[in-house]
Amino acid sequence: MLELVLRGEYIELDKLLKAMGLVESGGRARALIVAGEVRVDGQVELRKTAKIRAGQTVTFGADSVRVILGPGGG
Repeated sequence: MLELVLRGEYIELDKLLKAMGLVESGGRARALIVAGEVRVDGQVELRKTAKIRAGQTVTFGADSVRVILGPGGG
């Protein structure tokens, strides 16, 4: 499982996918989200800019990203 250290209160879902290198562009991330290919905490998430916070897990294909709180986060 991959980990993303959160620097603020949240990261938008499409930005998380791109930041973690799971997609090549923000446009591709948004298309996959709208197509129902991305899950947040086990549930399909269709909102491209859903706010992902520390403690949540995002799954795309075989990859999972656990979001953890970093210094100055939250």
